[in-house]
Amino acid sequence: MWDALFWIYLVTLIFMTNHEIDSAYQKEWELIGLPGGINLFLLLHFPLLFVFLWGLVLVYQERSAGLVLSLILSLFGMASLVIHSLFIKKGHRGFTSPMSQFILWSTALVSAVGAVVAISIMLK
Repeated sequence: MWDALFWIYLVTLIFMTNHEIDSAYQKEWELIGLPGGINLFLLLHFPLLFVFLWGLVLVYQERSAGLVLSLILSLFGMASLVIHSLFIKKGHRGFTSPMSQFILWSTALVSAVGAVVAISIMLK
């Protein structure tokens, strides 16, 4: 199960990274009202990338902290779809392109699978 979780985590992280690239293109900081513009947006991504890449290493090492980070990454992935869907329903035009939607839906799907696998490992 750990091998499967490693690959699911990696795919989730790839989708999330692509979503964040799209978020920079869409100026997500304006959408969520983050002060500091692109500078703070990028600055916040340094620790996020570090933690989630470290989580991939921890999953590879079959550490319990990797399971926790896997669940957190999964929650972020599923929340991305929900949050952006709510913004779209409120009339925001960002994240409506076919590729943005593909990334959001794929991230949520892979994240859900990752959460199930991580919880299954935790319950063993």
